[in-house]
Amino acid sequence: MPQPIDIEALCVERGLRITEQRKVIAKVLSDATDHPDVEKLHERAVAIDPRISIATVYRTVRLFEEAGILDKHDFGDGRSRYEAAPEAHHDHMIDVETGKVIEFVDPELEALQRQIAERLGYRLVDHRMELYGVRLGREG
Repeated sequence: MPQPIDIEALCVERGLRITEQRKVIAKVLSDATDHPDVEKLHERAVAIDPRISIATVYRTVRLFEEAGILDKHDFGDGRSRYEAAPEAHHDHMIDVETGKVIEFVDPELEALQRQIAERLGYRLVDHRMELYGVRLGREG
């Protein structure tokens, strides 16, 4: 699992104005070990500061995403989910029954992706991989 990222420090580094409410939302995002959606972020933020509205969370998430601080994911559950933009690349395995998201890095898979791009006449500059599955032994 990647190291936690200090979202507030990234905001300062990128010249974003940091209000007290943004500071709380940044902390919640920095502390997240999952990929929360806006509702989950709001729930965690109001536990720290009850004055934070859901609209503030939506605006802040959009601002952080536009600044390249957050990555937005759609894991097929109809909710946009967020994580700090990682310093190091990783992929995701999504449990379709529970919604649990597991981050992983596989050097063989990364090499294969580069080889496929080259075979097709490209140099790979970026990619995003999401695998969807059910836990072995749970299939009906």
